[in-house]
Amino acid sequence: MKIVLLSPELFRAEGGIARIMRLYLKALCELCGPGGRVNSLALNDRDEPPTGLSRYSNGRLVAHRGADRRKSRFVWHAIRLARDADWVVCGHIGQLVAAKLARIGNPSLRYALVAHGIEVWRPFTGLERWSLRGAERILCISEYTRRQLLRFCPGLDPARLVVVPNTLDPQLAQNLRASSAATPIILSVGRLVRADAYKGFDTLIEAMPAVTRNAPAVQLRIVGTGDDLPRLQALARQLGVENKVTFLGALPDEQLAEEYAGCSVFALPSRREGFGLVYLEAMIRGKACIGARAGGTPEVITGQTGILVEYGNVPELAAAVTDLLRQPNDSEIVRRHAETFAFPHFVNRLAQALRN
Repeated sequence: MKIVLLSPELFRAEGGIARIMRLYLKALCELCGPGGRVNSLALNDRDEPPTGLSRYSNGRLVAHRGADRRKSRFVWHAIRLARDADWVVCGHIGQLVAAKLARIGNPSLRYALVAHGIEVWRPFTGLERWSLRGAERILCISEYTRRQLLRFCPGLDPARLVVVPNTLDPQLAQNLRASSAATPIILSVGRLVRADAYKGFDTLIEAMPAVTRNAPAVQLRIVGTGDDLPRLQALARQLGVENKVTFLGALPDEQLAEEYAGCSVFALPSRREGFGLVYLEAMIRGKACIGARAGGTPEVITGQTGILVEYGNVPELAAAVTDLLRQPNDSEIVRRHAETFAFPHFVNRLAQALRN
């Protein structure tokens, strides 16, 4: 197969979409077959060879290009690259129109959308509906996201919407180790931005006074950065738990792996996770997770791998954290659950979706 991968960004940011789209690039390079080729184009990436590209590609990648945030350049390159392609895989609904336009010049072209979560949990414009209905496949990262798409675009053929859950980066899943720190540690990871206030970092901080009454030595460590950091720091001071909450900023993969390995419990009580890749990254190290009973999270966290709470319910969240600190889940069961989302399974699911 000849495939064009369109992404919002691959290497210019470390958000969840960028991380999973790098794994789509790796998977497409593997499944396109002998004689196949892949071209990659990212809207926000710079047009220069990115560090780490070889980690997510092989000899079937022709090139990775960046449009440096210029939309007209992105659309022009997308149409040009798709002239002799079999598939265009779009990493965001905002790029679907480019694929639809590309098919005008290449009528045999098929295109697919990767539907991540909140970006498709809403009513669509007429242009978006037109583009969606032309998609051969819509690759939904959770059944919840699939239901939301059918709800907001009822003219879609349900058979074209296929659930392809997110996966673990195979390199991050190597050399796994877990440690038991003398100090109980709650870890949380995500972007600390006002637009993502639904992630629930504030409710975690609000739960800390109750948690510390039962576990006086406990520490909350938060990985991430963004414009909501000052508010969260102020909240910790206001509640008198600033000495119990550490904001670590953005961390490279190696240090993030150390944080996962050293924590006692992972918590991200978000109400709008399409999937929650960070839960898998904690689970593969045997760490039980706490999430909200919302979005796609219940498809990742089970009763054997953690606890689900109502979003915004601080007492319930504090009780869940306390319970897992006292009685951790069986780490081997947690790890085996994460392995069901391993990269080889992802490649097989994606290959089946594109070949059917």
